[in-house]
Amino acid sequence: MNTPTTPRHVAIIMDGNGRWAAKRRLPRAMGHREGGEAVRRAVKACEVLGIECLTLYAFSSENWKRGEEEVGDLMKLMRRFIEANLDDMVAQGVKLKLIGDHTAFEPDIVAKLDHALERTRGGTRTLAVALNYGSQQEIARAAAKAAAAAGEVTVESIEANLDTADLPPLDLLIRTSGEVRLSNFLLWQAAYAEMVFMDVLWPDFEEKHLREALDEFARRERRYGGR
Repeated sequence: MNTPTTPRHVAIIMDGNGRWAAKRRLPRAMGHREGGEAVRRAVKACEVLGIECLTLYAFSSENWKRGEEEVGDLMKLMRRFIEANLDDMVAQGVKLKLIGDHTAFEPDIVAKLDHALERTRGGTRTLAVALNYGSQQEIARAAAKAAAAAGEVTVESIEANLDTADLPPLDLLIRTSGEVRLSNFLLWQAAYAEMVFMDVLWPDFEEKHLREALDEFARRERRYGGR
């Protein structure tokens, strides 16, 4: 059950799949596959810990620049993940939401994602997945929509047109693998979010790591620019 020190909305930059595989002298595809297992654990942990919304950075708009083989492996993983986990998501009351432009993927993936959105629409907890997503592009789109609709651009009109407009405000952003940057992820939403950077590689991420991040969150005093 949520307490005042429990975030409603947690976002994770899932970093370290490639390094996890390299440390074990395995193909990068194995790192991505194990990263998929970590996603399952994270979704379950959020249920246990009473987190209302989890947003995951799965595929950025810049990821298309990766090698053709790696992009292909990521597409295969996406197909398998949807097929293997959709029934569990429905049973667990998870509502899928997509941010970014998933229509850029191959038609069969788009169809699977659209089917998953429809089947999970009645869920009470949200799993938001960023696919073909870039925050700068999102903000530009939101500003353009705001200008077209109202003739002016304000903080409120931009927020109303963000991909995340129907989600709770972002409370906590976690990045794994020891890197300390946002990588064009939820730049607007993270304005007053707490941030926790962890050394664990994403495939090794477990409930205990999420608990550690929540403990750090609970120790902080959120000021929102005030004293």
